[in-house]
Amino acid sequence: MPELAERLLKTIRKQDLIKPGDRLAAAVSGGADSVALLLLLLDLRAELGIVLSVAHVNHQLRGAESDADERFVAELAQQHSLELHSAAAPLAPNQNSGVEATARKLRYDFFRQLARENRVSKIATAHTLDDQAETVLLRMLRGTGIRGLSGIHPRLILPASEAGQGRACGEVVRPLLTFRRAELQAFLRQQLQPWREDSSNLDLGFLRNRVRHTLLPVLNESFGPSAIHNLADLAEIARADEEHWKLGHPEIRVRTESIEIAPLLSLPLASQRRLIRAWLETRAPQAGVSFRQIEDVLGLALSDAGKTLELASGYHVRRTRNQLCIESPSPHLNHREYEYSLSIPGAVDVPELHIRFEAALLDPGSVPETAHDFLLDPGRLPPALKIRNWRPGDRFWPAHTKAEKKVKDLLNDRHITGPEKQLWPVIASGDGLVWMRAFPVPASLQPSAGSSRALQIREVALT
Repeated sequence: MPELAERLLKTIRKQDLIKPGDRLAAAVSGGADSVALLLLLLDLRAELGIVLSVAHVNHQLRGAESDADERFVAELAQQHSLELHSAAAPLAPNQNSGVEATARKLRYDFFRQLARENRVSKIATAHTLDDQAETVLLRMLRGTGIRGLSGIHPRLILPASEAGQGRACGEVVRPLLTFRRAELQAFLRQQLQPWREDSSNLDLGFLRNRVRHTLLPVLNESFGPSAIHNLADLAEIARADEEHWKLGHPEIRVRTESIEIAPLLSLPLASQRRLIRAWLETRAPQAGVSFRQIEDVLGLALSDAGKTLELASGYHVRRTRNQLCIESPSPHLNHREYEYSLSIPGAVDVPELHIRFEAALLDPGSVPETAHDFLLDPGRLPPALKIRNWRPGDRFWPAHTKAEKKVKDLLNDRHITGPEKQLWPVIASGDGLVWMRAFPVPASLQPSAGSSRALQIREVALT
């Protein structure tokens, strides 16, 4: 038995990841890590007493390359007389953000389906120690707490429903979390086993790839290989710490719709933060939770009665005399986001606002001088724009101001809050905003002196 297989067997038994009789599917993309996982499990199949199969999902993101990956995995399964569970889960070709998260969701939906249909009881994925270090770094850079630092967990229970409800129908296990990517590749070379290279792994447009190819090599060179192991160790420490808080601290469990302020403030600060986090996640699940948000809620608890704090998605936290209460979004906010195409010239109805937006071409001379700051030069715009509500991170540069600002700050300056703020319309061209309700358009997009054509955005109430 290869040395790597012996290590893997010890890991599996120590963490009780796989048991005799398990119908285990190895999730194989064709890359080195997953191919190594499959070969190692083949070596251990008799020792573990499992029924082994292969699972593969083709997202069709790289055209012929993705199809070649699928054929490679199918041939590998056939070579070892293993059943293959395959699925096509294509991503939208024009999707330019959240690709990794969407692809992961589709894969795990497929895993859930396999388990729900009793074709497998567990799925093994090939996450490595390097993946763990990357995940910890990514979450640190984006902002996280102890839960986020716990990184990739060795096991994940698959609920029967996509919403995370109902009984467990299966389990995902990650037995390679203590293995380095380089040693898995060395193992494959010893076995004369080829693998597939995913060209998208070199695309630095993905943040994870920038961490993998830019940041981790610097850490490795400057601090040695132990830096990568230390990041993975941090995840293990954080995971145990998180489990301790869940099991050993009943004071942070959410039991009521509101929080009594006096008992909250009597807790240690760490318990206060965890109680607030659990409360927000339970009572305002769409609002998202961040460290800043938790601190703002604690600040509200220390303030005067009657004050409120605005959260995302239309939620508010209100401070009464003795309690903190969460107010849900207004009933008419069925859609948290909207987006429509607006041709030049053209019109589109936005039912979320009960308004029709019109893009009208006209002579600037026919418009009062006071309205010229709101006119656009159609020659500097594409033939179609997107009208939508603003999103976090959006920035806009109104004419007669020194610099662009976050849309959130522009609306706050005008004391626009609540549902009205959430649904505030903007118009985008590519990645930038060209129009924002009630604000002058950017000076760089206004018609020049003497122009005979201008674009005016009009709003007409729907009847």
